[in-house]
Amino acid sequence: MSVETGFYGIAALLILLILRVPVALAMITVSFGGIVSLLGTAPAIGILQNTPYDFAAKWTMSAVPMFLLMGFVAFHANLTSGLFTAAKVLLKRIPGALAIASVFTCSGFAAVCGSSIATAASMGRIAIPEMVKAGYSPSIAAGAIAAGGTIGALIPPSIIMIIYGVFAETSITQVFMGGVTIGIMTAVAYSLVILIGAWIRPDLVPPRPIEGESPPLGQALIDTWPVLALIVLVFGGMFSGLFSATEAGAVGAAGALICALLVGRLNWKVLRTSLLETLQTTASLLIIGIGAAMFTRFLGITGLSNFIAAQVSGSDLSYYHLMLIVVVIYFLLGMVMEPFGAMLVTLPIFIPILNAEGISLVWFGVLVVKLLEIGMVTPPVGLNVFVIRNVASEHVTTMQVFKGVGPFLLSDLVVTAIIVIFPSLVLFLPSLV
Repeated sequence: MSVETGFYGIAALLILLILRVPVALAMITVSFGGIVSLLGTAPAIGILQNTPYDFAAKWTMSAVPMFLLMGFVAFHANLTSGLFTAAKVLLKRIPGALAIASVFTCSGFAAVCGSSIATAASMGRIAIPEMVKAGYSPSIAAGAIAAGGTIGALIPPSIIMIIYGVFAETSITQVFMGGVTIGIMTAVAYSLVILIGAWIRPDLVPPRPIEGESPPLGQALIDTWPVLALIVLVFGGMFSGLFSATEAGAVGAAGALICALLVGRLNWKVLRTSLLETLQTTASLLIIGIGAAMFTRFLGITGLSNFIAAQVSGSDLSYYHLMLIVVVIYFLLGMVMEPFGAMLVTLPIFIPILNAEGISLVWFGVLVVKLLEIGMVTPPVGLNVFVIRNVASEHVTTMQVFKGVGPFLLSDLVVTAIIVIFPSLVLFLPSLV
């Protein structure tokens, strides 16, 4: 073992990432070079040959393309079109109703999508023009959707939670259940921000009720049946124990195809586009995962992970000091890296520390996802911000979107503090499994 080589490897990885080398390629290159220096060329080639299969052939990983297919079919077949209308009808008397309806629609879309980017893109097209027309500040309208999109990775099925569960070797179903609580808490926090905005700045967030004709509540709710059916099918079966989180992906994908067929929106174009995007996204996630698996093997060979865990255990760091370090690291990484790369680069280092400190990996998974999703709306690489800018370019500029997410970021920090201070809020539902 060579702890020093491990540190050199981390330094080399950081340099490559700063130079904008793709995360997967950077991790594979550093890992291969480090293993060659420690064990020789033949063992390094053997690890390079075996790691892709060892990672991708895990049964749990089959849930990734299935949940992705479910989300892409729901997106391209427009199965969620009734959600926003129903939310508007239910909330029309509340100040800032359109923005609050957008946040809760993002939560509903998240339950059949699993991607914050897809959630933001879908809702941005629907809600931002309507909010601007109703007198909302374009900045606030775009900020609400960009922030609301982050709920897409918190509420199951969440692709990033599946990847986390595989790497942390913990129950994906339990991580999912922990995410439900925090996803709902985040939506409520965003809604409170909008209500306060309607009270303090009525020029930016109209406090008046929604005007104009609205469909009857019963009709609006009936139009949401495809999403409600998928939620009941996937959540009900998964959390009741009828099938596992992995099997739920296949059930959800089949359910989305059936729902799209029943509403008459399943055609060759929708099916082809959904399959192609599923393949492309799965391939990109797998190559990042393979790189992370190699990097984990490299750090294990050097002994660096255990060395750091031993140093942390012997330093008498308090729980809150440790969590402050974790939060700051993920916050900084989220500003410059995409979520999957930021998570997979750090897990090989953090997991041994968490195990040594006796911290729940289920709870930590929810915290990590929350922190990574905050990075989706922080400059300079807030992916959701640029997605919103692209889908609503006629209404907002990039700087306006970043300005609009500011108040929601403050609420995110409050939610993060609650997660750290009260872990039982995250662990309550998983404890029932």
